[in-house]
Amino acid sequence: MRVFIAGIMQGDRPDPSIDSQDYRVQITHALQTHIPNVDIVDPWALNPNSIYYADQQARHTFLTMTKQASEVQLLIAYLPKPSMGTAMEMWEAYQANVYIIAVTPLQHHWAIRFTANEVLPDLETLLADIANGRIAQLLNGRSG
Repeated sequence: MRVFIAGIMQGDRPDPSIDSQDYRVQITHALQTHIPNVDIVDPWALNPNSIYYADQQARHTFLTMTKQASEVQLLIAYLPKPSMGTAMEMWEAYQANVYIIAVTPLQHHWAIRFTANEVLPDLETLLADIANGRIAQLLNGRSG
C-alpha cells in the first residue's frame, strides 16, 4: 500500500521558510505502526533541504513529487491553512482516482470539497482513524 503525505510546507508565508513539518512525523509513525508494509511517499522526507535547491532542481522536485501524488492508493492532505502545492497534489491524485483524505478546518473551500473523498477536522481525528484500523480497512477495500 502506498500513501502520499501531502501538506503545508510554505503555505501563505511571504518568506522562503518552511512551516513545521511535525505532522508528517506523526502521520508516518502512525501509518508504520498500524499498517504493515505501508510504503510512504513524503516529499519533505525525500527532500529535506529543498528550500535551498536551485531553480532547476526545485522545479524538477516539485513536478516529480506532484506527479507521484497520482501513483498511490491514498493521499493524506494536511491543510491547517491553504497550500497551493498541496492543492496541485490533490488535483493530480483526484485525476488518477486516488482516495483523498483532507485534514483541515477549511471544509468549504472548493478545491478541498470537490477533490477530497473525505474531510477530517484535525490531525487527532486522522491519527485515531489510523490507530483504530479504519484507514487500513479503507486501503484494503480499495486494493481489491
